[in-house]
Amino acid sequence: MFHSKWVIIDCKKRGDIMDIYKRIYELENEIAALPQGSINMKKIYGKEQPYLQWTENGKSKSKYIKKNEREEIFAGVERRKQLQEELKELKQHSSIDPSKSTDFETSVIIGERLLALTKGVKNWGKRDCFRQLQAYLNSEETDRVCLVFGLRRTGKTTMLRQAVLGMTPSQSAKSAYIKAKGSDTMAAMNRDLGKLLDLGYEYVFIDEVTLMPDFIDSAALFSDIYAAQGMKIVLSGTDSLGFWFALHQELYDRAVTIHTTFIPFREHSRLLGIDSIDEYIRYGGTLRAGELDFDDKDVISEDASFRDDESTRRYIDTAICKNIQHSLSCCQDGGYFRHLQSLYEAGELTGAINRIIEDMNHRFLIRILTDKFKSHDLGSAADVLRRDRNPKQRTDILDKIDTEAVTKRLMDMLEIHNKEEQSIGITNAHIEEIKEYLKALDLIVDVPRETVIPSAEPLENILFTQPGMRYCQAQALVHSLTKDELFSTLSEHEKMLVSERILEEVRGRMMEDIVLLETFKSAKRHQRVFKLQFAVGEYDMVIYDAKLNTCECYEIKHSSKIVPMQARFLVDEEKLNQTSQRFGQITKRCVLYRGEDSVMENGVEYQNVENYLKHL
Repeated sequence: MFHSKWVIIDCKKRGDIMDIYKRIYELENEIAALPQGSINMKKIYGKEQPYLQWTENGKSKSKYIKKNEREEIFAGVERRKQLQEELKELKQHSSIDPSKSTDFETSVIIGERLLALTKGVKNWGKRDCFRQLQAYLNSEETDRVCLVFGLRRTGKTTMLRQAVLGMTPSQSAKSAYIKAKGSDTMAAMNRDLGKLLDLGYEYVFIDEVTLMPDFIDSAALFSDIYAAQGMKIVLSGTDSLGFWFALHQELYDRAVTIHTTFIPFREHSRLLGIDSIDEYIRYGGTLRAGELDFDDKDVISEDASFRDDESTRRYIDTAICKNIQHSLSCCQDGGYFRHLQSLYEAGELTGAINRIIEDMNHRFLIRILTDKFKSHDLGSAADVLRRDRNPKQRTDILDKIDTEAVTKRLMDMLEIHNKEEQSIGITNAHIEEIKEYLKALDLIVDVPRETVIPSAEPLENILFTQPGMRYCQAQALVHSLTKDELFSTLSEHEKMLVSERILEEVRGRMMEDIVLLETFKSAKRHQRVFKLQFAVGEYDMVIYDAKLNTCECYEIKHSSKIVPMQARFLVDEEKLNQTSQRFGQITKRCVLYRGEDSVMENGVEYQNVENYLKHL
């Protein structure tokens, strides 16, 4: 137990005064959590019964204490008396300036309670970007705050707790954690930061800071006042767009930014122990390992970001749509709504954002059906299914299906969806602004398509940074499409095979996108990463080194087997010549796939895609 007399005797240094303030704050918090009042015995029907009696708003109140509650309440009342005596003695005999109140207006956690908050993350892995947070905390620069932001379930709060856990005892004793609420104001936060500064606190972690309605327009307070006086202030929140606005308006170059939304395969694999690219495609994007255990009935849908279409929609609604709307409404009294103002006032902005995300997925699926389902790959799938060793899987259904009719019907259904969505008044201006905000959230990235024609403008190529979200929506769409009357004559088993074949193509295209995105993000400044389109066909990925004027050409295949057709463009002399004329000497020709590493006689390399991604 902390003895106040010992503190009073030795409180000659600032650190000792901090200990007194901490103890007072701890006492006040523990007292507030205990039963208030005193025990009063009343005679009821000839028997004495215990009542808890207290005063509230000047009025005396009492409550009968049930038998099963008595032990706990009696002990709580006694404990309260002891703590009140200690608090009274500490305040009376210490030399603390009474004007420096220890009553905080926001949810400030310090001392033992802060250390207790960190225990739960002791054995958890750290995000790659955690190094940036440590570098900020250990730097000597002033005037800058650190912003940790990203979508829900990407490790922000955990990073803050891990930062405190990794501190020395002297550093953690000077650290405070504040969980901001929507009812908090920057005025109250300012007063609390002033108290913490007076008490000698040097590190302040403010979580969910974007919940405060006036944060965006007042964010410079943290850098200009408190960071300038030597405080290290870490601000975290899920409203990434709010931070984006604050950076453009209030903070400018006075902030170190750490983005958590994008979780690459290598990091997802390291933190969750998942080495399968297909698992990453299905459930990647957030750090909720529990959502992978689909046989566990105790895993509720709210905990699974991308468990199914419903949970994915819920995630989009709460983590993305509300994020955008909250930030827009808080910034300059809604001054950034622009063309979206009418949708917001009509209560249709959430629906519009959802529809645009779904529209991107519809178009993504249309491209797959156009490029893949009608290609030779369907023929190879038919051959595989026809000769499958498992009699239950063996079928000639893909020989019987009118491929062109199936493809056309599926595409027609998708186009109908798109037309319905476009008929409610979403203009191109709406789409462009929403896409701009989705980019600010780090949810989408444009990795362009180049052509071999030097004068041609690169084509837009939007990639999603959270694969699980895209896959679940595509999966739900495919299943709804395969329930169409065109398939009604097929058996359930045959429907499943067709559905799975389409989903196999979806996973294949998504694997291409994942490789392209992660290579793009890890590229050096003098490197460019893009798809290269020819008059017929394309390279799935090209890495061009401007410094050396060389390039590497890749095909990306979801297969685990080596098939000569996979590398046909990599041995096509015309395509190789067109590529080298524009992008220099070709130093590598490689097929990324799910099998073992190998090198063919023609010089084409085969490399395991999961190993490739882990070593980026």
